[in-house]
Amino acid sequence: MASMAGILYSLLAGIVIATQGVINTRMSEKAGFWLTNTFVHGSGFLLSLVLYAIIRDGSWSQLHNVSKGYMLGGVLGVIILFSVMKGIGQLGPAYSVAILMVAQLIFALIIDSYGLFGAQKIPFVWNKGMGILIMVAGIVVFKWK
Repeated sequence: MASMAGILYSLLAGIVIATQGVINTRMSEKAGFWLTNTFVHGSGFLLSLVLYAIIRDGSWSQLHNVSKGYMLGGVLGVIILFSVMKGIGQLGPAYSVAILMVAQLIFALIIDSYGLFGAQKIPFVWNKGMGILIMVAGIVVFKWK
């Protein structure tokens, strides 16, 4: 059974991702994409640095033990921000986020099924595939004219 805290964090993330995508898209219309991207990641870096200074939940000396590929999170963040902003700008928030969620779920299912990136391997079962197909059908119905 899923933990209530995990569900609440996931709901919060969904709300914040949708809100951030729209806010960043609007900012980029006035300030430009790369300036917006720089501001978003720069302000995120500053907040993270302040929180790290307060909470101290890591060890700089252990960074050398981290796989170098796992250090690409910031690079992936730039790609995410670019893709979300372009998708929302061209499709609108609801349609873009719906497609984003299905793509994210499909890839998360692949990660689970194969145990990629050190994730616990969770076997694929038919109801997971059926759930994704239902979500795709939901997007088709959502955009039906």
